[in-house]
Amino acid sequence: MTRRTFLEAGALTALTSLAGSARAEQCAPAQPATRVKGLRVWLDLDQAELDDAYDQSVYAPNSRQISARYATNSELARARLGPPRRMAYGPTEIEKLDLYAAKRPNAPINVFIHGGAWRSGNARDFGYAAEMFVGAGAHFVVPDFVKVQDAGGSLFAMVEQVRRAVAWTYRNAASFGGDPSRLYVSGRSSGAHLGGVVAITDWKKDFGLPADTVKGYTLSSGMYDLRAPRLSKRSQYVKFTDEMEQALSAQRHLDRINAPIVLVYGSLETPEFKRQTREFAEALKNAGKPVKLVHAEGYNHFEIAETIASPYGFVGRAILEQMQLA
Repeated sequence: MTRRTFLEAGALTALTSLAGSARAEQCAPAQPATRVKGLRVWLDLDQAELDDAYDQSVYAPNSRQISARYATNSELARARLGPPRRMAYGPTEIEKLDLYAAKRPNAPINVFIHGGAWRSGNARDFGYAAEMFVGAGAHFVVPDFVKVQDAGGSLFAMVEQVRRAVAWTYRNAASFGGDPSRLYVSGRSSGAHLGGVVAITDWKKDFGLPADTVKGYTLSSGMYDLRAPRLSKRSQYVKFTDEMEQALSAQRHLDRINAPIVLVYGSLETPEFKRQTREFAEALKNAGKPVKLVHAEGYNHFEIAETIASPYGFVGRAILEQMQLA
């Protein structure tokens, strides 16, 4: 090959490469335009940002896979433990609970309140944590309760049912070998919100039970003030009212809380769920209430939920330590 032939070949190669690059640029998808921030509706968030902050799937792309694992792992747990006892705590069909019984008599009890944005989820799909509790020598109770869309958009019926489920468990503990003096409550997501509302229950006035009916709470990835959720797209299916917002915001009733609370959240939660947890913890601390804040690095809203099934997981360890079973 002569020098001239070599140079001509190189030039042709360069032109071909440039043409290919040009065609690639022409075929590349257009980049989305920078979103213009709208009017602030909550803190520094506009409406779209606030809506996303109360939509877990936006911040957890693996949410469906993990939610599916809740169900399959619950089936595996039942295959090893046997089916739970299904017991009624109230008059309606939904007012039943799953009881995974400990092997030893007079065992402590944990009532777990499941999440699901107040509109989904059922006790059956949260049996995956039962093995850890039974193995540690505790009863594990998971109540079902009405979904918000089936209650006309109100959260009051749901709260009332969860409270009655806890009261029923206390009153009937001896019938299944439980120790009512060692009753604890845990919850996650919207279930943690409900758990916070359970914590402000006047047990003596409303149920004729001791003020310290529940000895402690471990709440994961929850909401403790309803103002921001009310401003978000969750108001499309929850018919928030001033009364509901005030009565069901645990952070506004710190004086009613008389049991230790452990709050757990993941570093990959939405900004609002992180803020809600941190601010509730700070409010409890400032009010002189016993509180412990657990930050789980590298976990999103759904991944942190799975850690309740392990004595070495963030939520599982926190619960066992609180129940003095660690």
